[in-house]
Amino acid sequence: MVAALGLLVAGGLSLVNAVSGDSDNHDPATVSPSPGDGGQNKSAPSRSPSSSSSGALPLVIRVTGPATNVLVRVADTGEVLTQALLSTGDTRKYEQTPLQVVATNGGSLEVVIYGRKWPAKPSGTRGQWFVSARK
Repeated sequence: MVAALGLLVAGGLSLVNAVSGDSDNHDPATVSPSPGDGGQNKSAPSRSPSSSSSGALPLVIRVTGPATNVLVRVADTGEVLTQALLSTGDTRKYEQTPLQVVATNGGSLEVVIYGRKWPAKPSGTRGQWFVSARK
């Protein structure tokens, strides 16, 4: 079961890499205690952004640009929370940590980690983020 989950996660990451045309040479943004539908989605979907609730949550992602493939998984267990093509206007909120996040087009996302909005990635480039557990 664990081996199958590992293969699933590795396959998902390989798919994102293949679609984006990038390799793993990019450094993900790493965050310490300050800061999809389709395949799998265990986040709380919401169409309207809520600024008051995003401050307390470890991760909120909003698709502000063109639709993009997004993979969100729990870093220490490998559990896939979202592996989907998210559309413009989609919002996903996550309460679990630590999280690894990869988007085919990082420029399409607005990423808020522990209430801190991260600078946008260049449009059309792969985006990676890491959400640490709060200590």
